[in-house]
Amino acid sequence: MEWNEREILRYLGHRGQEIPENVEELIKECERELEQMASPRAMWKEYPLSIQDHVLDMGFLQTRSKSLERNLRDCERVILFAATLGSKVDVLLHRYNMIQMSKAVVMQAASVAMLETFCDEKNQELKNSYEAKGWYLRPRFSPGYGDFPLECQREIAPALEMGKRIGINLTDTLLMMPSKSVTAVIGASRLPRNCTVQGCEVCAKRDCAYRR
Repeated sequence: MEWNEREILRYLGHRGQEIPENVEELIKECERELEQMASPRAMWKEYPLSIQDHVLDMGFLQTRSKSLERNLRDCERVILFAATLGSKVDVLLHRYNMIQMSKAVVMQAASVAMLETFCDEKNQELKNSYEAKGWYLRPRFSPGYGDFPLECQREIAPALEMGKRIGINLTDTLLMMPSKSVTAVIGASRLPRNCTVQGCEVCAKRDCAYRR
């Protein structure tokens, strides 16, 4: 995979200051180790979508969320998406938390950036596939973002059977294990909007009606 080191630095709190040589070395080390240990996997499933009286009905889930409703405006379907880097990344993070905290911090940032890049790659594949059939995808939107309730994970997990299919399990406190895992809803519409898979944060169109 291609690493986005600007994202790693952003997760480390970098704001344009000079990067110490030892941090650059740690980033490279973490990238190499993650490439060896990570087992990225993703899955998705399509569901119909209806919106009535501000209730989002996706078949497996009914919920209210102003931010998600805005994101899904004009959509007729949703793609339920999940991805993970696998359990060995958690082992790596735990190891450096015990023996080298400075590297653990960089490893944490690099693993988040790796997961985001992997999700972007898979979402681009989905976007290309759906556009070939006349459907246009909105950026992924995860539970816990905005006012999309985190509690919706309880319906998402069984709808995807993600424990059985890609090894993501949900704890009683709604955390995902392995920790470097994500779920998201992706809207599909017949109306083209040319949304980037990276989402609203990287889009320059500030007056978009779908902006989250």
